Amino acid sequence: MTIAERTDRVRSAPHASLSTDFRIAVNRLSRTLRAQKADASLTDAQFSALARLHRDGAATLAELSRTEGVTPPSMTKTVAALVERGLASKGDHGDDRRKVLIGTTEAGAAVVMETRRRRDGWLTPRLAELTAAERRTLADATDIMRRLAHS
Repeated sequence: MTIAERTDRVRSAPHASLSTDFRIAVNRLSRTLRAQKADASLTDAQFSALARLHRDGAATLAELSRTEGVTPPSMTKTVAALVERGLASKGDHGDDRRKVLIGTTEAGAAVVMETRRRRDGWLTPRLAELTAAERRTLADATDIMRRLAHS
């Protein structure tokens, strides 16, 4: 089925059908992109936490748990695995001796940057194959997807 045929089908489909088609497409693309990791032994949860620390800077366990949407015990296990592998480190909070700041190490930052490079390397040539109109549509869809993700 061509992109135009799928687009026509989606435009005429009930919301449930659009929901299913959209969810499947997002999941497949996400799974393919997640596979483009610099370290295949990292779980998705470990990479997500590491990438967030790299992007946003050091955080407490509670802050990281909240932003990642997981329980503190789950994040404790994730962080312990990252620290054990030398990808994250624990340091003093400064203001509160009871709190610990978790940050990335040089090795952790390198894994994040290489993974991003691989993912962009997989996606960029595929985007280049699209027409200008398709890329504009995808840019519009990206904005819509951001809104859906934050609703």
